[in-house]
Amino acid sequence: MQREQISVFDIFKIGIGPSSSHTLGPWRAAQQFVQTLADQDVLTLVSEVKILLYGSLAKTGKGHGTDIAILLGLSGDDPVTFDVNAIDHKISQIKNDHKLMLGGQQEINFSYEDDLLFLFSESLPFHPNAVTFQAFLNNGKAVSGTYYSIGGGFVVKDGDSGQGKTEVDLPFPIDTAGDLLHWCIKTGLKISEVVMENELAWRSEQETRSGVLNIFRVLKECIYRGCHTMGHLPGGLNVARRAATLNKRLIGDAVYTNFDEWLVAIRKTGMSFKNILDWVSCFALAVNEENASFGRVVTAPTNGAAGVIPAVLGYYMMFCDGYTDDKVIQFILTASEVGSIFKKGATISAAMGGCQAEIGVSSAMAAAALTECLGGSQRQVLMAAEIAMEHHLGMTCDPIGGLVQIPCIERNTMGAIKAITASQLALQTNPDNAKVSLDAVVKTMWQTAQDMNSKYKETADGGLAINIPISLPEC
Repeated sequence: MQREQISVFDIFKIGIGPSSSHTLGPWRAAQQFVQTLADQDVLTLVSEVKILLYGSLAKTGKGHGTDIAILLGLSGDDPVTFDVNAIDHKISQIKNDHKLMLGGQQEINFSYEDDLLFLFSESLPFHPNAVTFQAFLNNGKAVSGTYYSIGGGFVVKDGDSGQGKTEVDLPFPIDTAGDLLHWCIKTGLKISEVVMENELAWRSEQETRSGVLNIFRVLKECIYRGCHTMGHLPGGLNVARRAATLNKRLIGDAVYTNFDEWLVAIRKTGMSFKNILDWVSCFALAVNEENASFGRVVTAPTNGAAGVIPAVLGYYMMFCDGYTDDKVIQFILTASEVGSIFKKGATISAAMGGCQAEIGVSSAMAAAALTECLGGSQRQVLMAAEIAMEHHLGMTCDPIGGLVQIPCIERNTMGAIKAITASQLALQTNPDNAKVSLDAVVKTMWQTAQDMNSKYKETADGGLAINIPISLPEC
């Protein structure tokens, strides 16, 4: 039986940083709860709302912007379109006026201190990232709902199956890497071609291509913004942005008004190993500095690991002549299938599996995509993914101050470099001699996740989070 049907647009989602599980997921959960009230025709009867945050959402919620995301979601705002520059003003207005416009329609009294509760010592059994909404109606009745943010912006309502969309008849049903390889061998199709055939079950090829290129547009804009924005990251750690400084050091003082002009200039900086290494790191830093600043990013497959795939795609575009629509689509489709295999067989949630579930998965996705685009066989593509994840096994998630900054931002540079190395190793290896399969690594990653101490799963209760002295301002 197929566990879940996952589209490329489930793995790659446009949203706002800093966390897919703690920001985008709770935002979507809040929207879903408001929609439930509307569907039950009680939205205009609501007089009060309480929000209860459990587990990891409580412990690192403020650092991850969970509170901000929920208030915006309850207000009827959407993470794909909401102006990121308006976040601070709107949240300040809600806090200062003690009013919230539920669903953009029903004004209610709201106290940030009394109605949004961080239950630090309480967890729900299904998943560490849990939030309960309680709406009290003026007729004396109440409506409540509990939601789990299970990673990558995916949300499951308590009691639901977790299927995110209507089930379709996929021509190539895939749960495992073995399934994927079976279809590739049987049809002779590349992995990206198998993915495109499955996407046709949901929409036309032109719609899929347009959607993927829109994802790519957001990725490009994010890289460009991050490489041209100075300053410090919000949250109280006083972390300086580095991408813009590195960009200027590598390319000089010349100003390029758009991504394509800038790309041409980057190519002229040379093909030395050091230069390429610096640029890959620059791209990854740029995206995750934007993410940490509540910028618009793409889950890949999560926000905390959002910089790996853009960095490796940037490497391919700028130093491997891969800047065509067809190649970009091939890259993103291939990456999405590897991400979906990890989600089905293990997890892409750091609260469930530590950072191996985020940086490790993104590195595996990028390695696979790069390998296919560089001409690797289907077996070499899966081998590249396996190599990349194998060397992230056991990586913990220990964000200092609960912020997606240290060590998260630098880890994206490491994941990108490992992905490129894994791709090169796979391309230079006969995959028939491989001793470890991608499915074996997926299984191992999940077993490792289950064995990992909970304090290393995005709680800020262990690791660097407790060994680096900090003093964050009160929210």
